[in-house]
Amino acid sequence: MGSKDDRKLMIKIAQMYYEQNMTQSQIAEELDIYRTTISRLLKNAREDGIVTIKINYDSDHDFTMEEKLKKRFGLKEAIVVPVEKKQTQDMKLTAVGQACARLLQRSIRDGDIIGFSWGSSLAKMVDTLDPEAKKDVICVPLVGGSSGRLESRFHSNTICYQAALKLGAKSLMFDFPAIVEKNETRDDISRSRHFKEIAVLWDRLTVAVFGIGSMKLAEQSNWHAFYGDETVKELGDRRAVGDICSRFFDRAGNQVYTSLSDRTVTIDLNALKKARVAIGVAESLKKVSAIIGALRGGFMNVLVTTTETAEQILKRTDP
Repeated sequence: MGSKDDRKLMIKIAQMYYEQNMTQSQIAEELDIYRTTISRLLKNAREDGIVTIKINYDSDHDFTMEEKLKKRFGLKEAIVVPVEKKQTQDMKLTAVGQACARLLQRSIRDGDIIGFSWGSSLAKMVDTLDPEAKKDVICVPLVGGSSGRLESRFHSNTICYQAALKLGAKSLMFDFPAIVEKNETRDDISRSRHFKEIAVLWDRLTVAVFGIGSMKLAEQSNWHAFYGDETVKELGDRRAVGDICSRFFDRAGNQVYTSLSDRTVTIDLNALKKARVAIGVAESLKKVSAIIGALRGGFMNVLVTTTETAEQILKRTDP
């Protein structure tokens, strides 16, 4: 700290700068002091505690929620997209998809292997990707197909191929259904050359983008068509709350194994934990329990969601 006169001068300059909103040039002219001296004394005023700067994070509600989500679940990043409750589901999905696309494009590095699941959120994300050229980037599906039980635009192969086109990347197709009829069929597939090529890429996965399914949406036709009524009932009995790439988990993030598990052609959820960037993208009040389970399971290190969904996630997990 300088002399008493220096301190008084710092207070005067700080008052003129912060309270009277004068520029450093105006202060220099009025006090007949070099502008560089004004800048130095303002810096000293902060260092000596004469001036303290407080950021009011609550002024940006979404930013505050992002920081809380990161801290509570140990995330690298959280993106909370502001939406109005009166907006349609399609508008909310579009907003989330756009945010996810921006996040993905700034996360990709040359040489990355990027995996994609299926679903409406990812379809919206791919639609809004900006065309660019990446070197040696490979896009790969993370889960088998839906065997005609899902609109083609939501299919993992479609999403993967379209993402590769936008990114100027290579892509592989996954020519197997997600759910097969017999365990033996799944074993035969796992021994095939094509599956082994995909499995090698899964082991080297650096970026993953996936949706999160919810048991609270099980009444919708997609779930029953995709998994069957008996499986949906079994999942309910075992207290599953959601799925990622057709792998199920409970509210605590523990994986739930069913009669379907050995007939599913998909990536192991533990492989997602090895990715440098694992982006879970989901929104809906009916998906809150599923998102919480996925966060607790550590299957993602980045979450993209909406304000109303984030509010409920934080509310239900408030210590």
